[in-house]
Amino acid sequence: MNCLYTDRSFDMTHTLSWLPITSRVAASLLGGYAFTWGFTSLVIALGLATGSDYHESQHLAFLLAFLVYLGAFLWAFAAASLTRVWLMLAGGGALMTAAAWWLTRSLA
Repeated sequence: MNCLYTDRSFDMTHTLSWLPITSRVAASLLGGYAFTWGFTSLVIALGLATGSDYHESQHLAFLLAFLVYLGAFLWAFAAASLTRVWLMLAGGGALMTAAAWWLTRSLA
């Protein structure tokens, strides 16, 4: 019988081997969503600041959002550093959302 694990003791390296993969998948899905949300809100706010119609800015942002999410999703798997992925996607999304919120507050 050829078993991969003959010892039934708790193997910490095997248990934690799923953590980087799960974190990268979460970064690609959740971080990509946060980054795309921030990008979309910032494009809409910049469109309003330049005097464009809300719906025109929204349509432009939604058209570009697909490409941004796809790029962020693929980059999350291609990047070497998982910390950099989380910082860029979640942090960048939070910063763009905050900038859009500040910009729309200053317009009112």
